[in-house]
Amino acid sequence: MPILTTEDTAERLTRLQEIIEDMLKEAKRQGASDAEASVGSSAGLEVAVRLGEVETVEHTRDNGLSVTVYFGHRKGSASTSDLSPGAIRDAVSAACAIAAHTQEDRCAHLADAELMATEVPDLDLYHPWSIGVDEAVELAASCEDAARAYDARIVNSEGASLSTHFGIHVAGNSRGFIGGYPTTRHGLNCAVIGQDGDAMQRDYWWTTARCAADLDTARSVGERAAERTVARLGGRRLDTREAPVMFRAEVATGLLRSLLGAINGSSIYRRSSFLLDRLGERIFPEFVRIYEEPHLRRGLSSAPFDGDGVATRAKDLVRDGILQTYVLDTYSGCRLGMPTTGNAGGVRNLRIEMGDLDRAGMLREMGTGLLVTELMGHGVNNVTGDYSRGASGFWVENGEIQYPVEEITIAGNLKDMFAGLVAVGNDCDFFGGTRTGSWLIERMTIAGE
Repeated sequence: MPILTTEDTAERLTRLQEIIEDMLKEAKRQGASDAEASVGSSAGLEVAVRLGEVETVEHTRDNGLSVTVYFGHRKGSASTSDLSPGAIRDAVSAACAIAAHTQEDRCAHLADAELMATEVPDLDLYHPWSIGVDEAVELAASCEDAARAYDARIVNSEGASLSTHFGIHVAGNSRGFIGGYPTTRHGLNCAVIGQDGDAMQRDYWWTTARCAADLDTARSVGERAAERTVARLGGRRLDTREAPVMFRAEVATGLLRSLLGAINGSSIYRRSSFLLDRLGERIFPEFVRIYEEPHLRRGLSSAPFDGDGVATRAKDLVRDGILQTYVLDTYSGCRLGMPTTGNAGGVRNLRIEMGDLDRAGMLREMGTGLLVTELMGHGVNNVTGDYSRGASGFWVENGEIQYPVEEITIAGNLKDMFAGLVAVGNDCDFFGGTRTGSWLIERMTIAGE
């Protein structure tokens, strides 16, 4: 993918800022009392290899622009991929026309000017990768080759793919905010199929980072995918029982996302959350701390401002097991009579404080129970907290893995699961916007044969 020089990037950033300024001026000219706009420009390369052959080579280039105008408490929005002056005028006109036909909403407004980001710190998010198609194909192929050579029981492959992406995002509004920054993201993943007798299994692994130098090696990704696949062969079913359940680290991220869904402002003001009216109450054991780090250098979800232009800040969502805050943007905060928490667009770099036990130590802590390594289905009820998911993993006795298990369902209620969290491991071995070690839950229902 062609790499922009520092000068090219700075020039493009300036140009996109000018587009935002032009849009805001045009909105004022057309009578809007307030306006906000965002624009992005991106480019990328993705290659996919399967069984040693190139399957796809995809170059992407994209522009996107959106504007929202306010006439008092009536608002309208429009978007376009055309960044020409005429298209800007047309987009603003379309947004104004929409606003003229909407009902007033007392919470349809921008955040207060004093909450806006006044500076854009360098969060080390921009690390372009000067890699050509041939080299990208070679890396993906070597990743798949490592997986296929790992064990004779690896009999097929879903392939390996490598991606590299560059983007610039700029946003601004009529409360004096305008800011933007460039980012990069690179990744490599592989998925293979194993067979032992009539039994077949599939698994995968991946690596992703802002900087290519931070990626795991192609060989290690391939071998990890194959190792996970082979370990699942010979899976058995369990009879129905209750037992401790340990969610392996990459699976436990889903439990954190369930928490976020329950404390999201829109769920709270719609009264559709199992954590409704629990602010300031203990929802986890006392040792639990869950927090956000939006200014983490090279973080995959780092951002200096949120989707409303509000400055982001580090915060505890849960401290000493107690729910400290909801996750609010300007609109949901208004609906709840609370200030925004700077989370328009979501939480950035969610973390849970990890404990002292590695994965082996967590298994010993569990003793006998189920280690979950994959979940299927969408059986999570955000209103009641009821949780029921198809699962596979390993049965553990005396702290040691005994055999793989499959075709089971685990069930419980998230309120009880959160309260019954026994330990969080320090075994997070992947990089992502959400990071956690394995979770050991005191007891859940396992439905099998």
